[in-house]
Amino acid sequence: MRTPLPRLLPALLAVGVLLGCTSTVTGTPVGQGSVVAPDTGETDTSFVKNTDGGEVDQLAAAVVDDVRAYWTDTFPGVFDQQFDDLTGGYYSVDTADATAPKPPCVDNPTEVEGNAFYCPSADTIAWDRAALLPVLKERFGEAAVMLVLAHEIGHAVQARTGVGADQRRANPGRFPTILVEAMADCYAGSFVRWVADGKAPHLRIEKQRLDSALESLISFRDPIGTDQSESGAHGDAFDRVSAFQDGFDSGARLCSGMTVDNREFTLTGFTRASDAETGGNLPFDKLLESVTPGLNDYFSSVATKAGKQWRKVTPKTVAGDPTCDGGKQGPVASCGSAGDVELDDADSLPKIHSDIGDYATATLLASRYGLSLRKLLGKGTSGPDAQKSAVCLAGGFTGALFRVPAEQRYLSPGDMDEAVQVLLDYDYAARDSAGAATAAGFDRVAAFRLGFTKGADGCGLT
Repeated sequence: MRTPLPRLLPALLAVGVLLGCTSTVTGTPVGQGSVVAPDTGETDTSFVKNTDGGEVDQLAAAVVDDVRAYWTDTFPGVFDQQFDDLTGGYYSVDTADATAPKPPCVDNPTEVEGNAFYCPSADTIAWDRAALLPVLKERFGEAAVMLVLAHEIGHAVQARTGVGADQRRANPGRFPTILVEAMADCYAGSFVRWVADGKAPHLRIEKQRLDSALESLISFRDPIGTDQSESGAHGDAFDRVSAFQDGFDSGARLCSGMTVDNREFTLTGFTRASDAETGGNLPFDKLLESVTPGLNDYFSSVATKAGKQWRKVTPKTVAGDPTCDGGKQGPVASCGSAGDVELDDADSLPKIHSDIGDYATATLLASRYGLSLRKLLGKGTSGPDAQKSAVCLAGGFTGALFRVPAEQRYLSPGDMDEAVQVLLDYDYAARDSAGAATAAGFDRVAAFRLGFTKGADGCGLT
């Protein structure tokens, strides 16, 4: 976050050939189990070119089989034509061996390292079976492999529906890379919903297992400071997860209708040297000093609209997690009938601030102000509605910060990444006054997005 500019608070109130997402994959190893149904047996990998028939390619083949089945079933209803399989086929690449067979569109197999891609000129998909898929599987679970390959086949769908490479070159303003990538993320989400609904021949996934898969998706977000107008921009974590969730919730037809006119992206570049130098992060104490006036202004405006008067809240710092009201809300808490806010400035909250970034702290703070607002309005502060509403209001606050003129914007590049990360990694923002919380990070992000998009009106206050 940035130090507020003059008049900020009043303003607050008034694609290349290879479309894969190359990145160093980070993350903590997780044990998510197999996404392949136990009665499937050994998957036939014979259609995969250059395969070694091993465990990784068996998983990839199972995913590709089901994605093809999904589009065979779905494509006619969305595009009024049959789905044609890839004419160039599917390639597994051993990037650890420079003498291994190479797929089309590259000169050497090592060029595929850490990548999966769709090549439109050859109508083929290739993946790195040595340094990408096994790493995704280890660190994020098998569902991550599902997302990556479904995303790449999403690019093949685009090539069949008027969003191919020729159209993008002819009209880059209509089809910027960030939009093309969002559509592919959305198509991946629509496929995963089909799997979650039990319709896939080979794969199975429960919604609560998607959190680690989303972690893998955001590991491929653009570097902080990338501007959405750049030719290779894919989106920040919020952009990518939003597109996936839209596909999951609404299906492929919504994905196919994405345009630059109806899609909002939060990826932004650095506009100040000071932001670039700090990565857009304020120290912990400066963040508290900087964000508190904005929180009070925003929640005061929402309270006034509801016919109530907001009492200015200044967070009280305590050593260790607050224990007010008997419930364990985490390192930030809304306390008492007046909605005072207490926070841990000695241990857990500063650690989150250091590990994720300053807007992780701001997101947790905003959720507690949201719970205090519910107290003021006489709304319940425990149970699923309160849990969802607290996160939603944090999203509403964030949306208000985002929708000011760029030169007055309080958010820094990377802040939206930090919000998504803290919502996926911790349930604190969704904890109610009793300490219970929305269990799935997927649902916490969805609630935050609801507030970001619709404002406080979408957060269950009426």
